[in-house]
Amino acid sequence: MASMILPRRISALQTRASLVRSMATTTSPSSSSVGASSSVSATPSATAGKSEPLTHFKITLKRSAIGLPDRYKATLESLGIWRRMQTVFMPHSPEAAGKILRVKELVEVQNVPTSQVRTKAEQRQERKAPRGYVVVDRMHS
Repeated sequence: MASMILPRRISALQTRASLVRSMATTTSPSSSSVGASSSVSATPSATAGKSEPLTHFKITLKRSAIGLPDRYKATLESLGIWRRMQTVFMPHSPEAAGKILRVKELVEVQNVPTSQVRTKAEQRQERKAPRGYVVVDRMHS
């Protein structure tokens, strides 16, 4: 019998490592996507003249995990995501890439530099309206 050449299977660890490597080298907004619903791109301000390295994932939950198996819910909890449209920042690592790959249909992922990373308190402060009021137009009698 003739010997057959079989394609080499790529392990999950190699896939995660290649994702992290590709995230670190991504420089254009038109980069490849991780999954059907998730998009991976560099932010325009990171590519506009500044050569700041992209060091974090910006992960936003777009689809609910209701009705999915508990392992998907546990993965979202390990990412620190509890509700839809919540955003978290995680540094590039094989562990983070593996978690993202597990829930890639539910989340949107972007590459951001360290200067754009926001804590939970900073994100909340940005959403708040300024205190007080502003007189827009005075009515003259």
